[in-house]
Amino acid sequence: MTITPDPPVAPFEPDVPGVRHTMLDLAETVYQHMPGCRAEIINGTLVVNPLPDATHARCLTDLLLALPHETGGAVAVHGLGLWLSTGEHDHVVPDLSVVDEDFTEHEVTYNCLPASAFRMVAEITSANPTYETVVKSLAYAGAGVPVYLIGDRTQREAVLLTEPLEGSYRRRAVYRPGESFMLPESVGAEVEIDVDTLLGRS
Repeated sequence: MTITPDPPVAPFEPDVPGVRHTMLDLAETVYQHMPGCRAEIINGTLVVNPLPDATHARCLTDLLLALPHETGGAVAVHGLGLWLSTGEHDHVVPDLSVVDEDFTEHEVTYNCLPASAFRMVAEITSANPTYETVVKSLAYAGAGVPVYLIGDRTQREAVLLTEPLEGSYRRRAVYRPGESFMLPESVGAEVEIDVDTLLGRS
């Protein structure tokens, strides 16, 4: 997808003599000139996703309200990045996360935390659901994130992935509209999730 900023900005110049640009520089350029877009680096590749649609945003709000807030030593947050081990600058930005309550005591660089601070990450699928269901699943499992929750709006299902091992999740539970399920206690509290919260009520 090609995104044209408004107003137009000068193109990024990667070959300025004496200046060494990194993938983080490119990601920062996206944030500066394309407000609302999300820039992530996976396996050395810069991935830019456009603004979420209204239903996506509503699902995230409902999920955030359902997650623990400073309960059991954990807190729900959004917009916080997660460093990956696959490359020097590799990182992703989950839609929502549950992190250790003392996450501010970790070293925070580029608004990203080490994966060890994350108890759960959650994503609502976008226009390209394979990105959340496959690419990010491998990224989160490789980083050792204990719980990955997906609201798959294309397949109309909630997917709960747990027990990461050697780059993939060993357990996969699927729930349908009208059902509910409990998150693992490691999230920080007994939390019951309504599938319709993740998919948007019709």
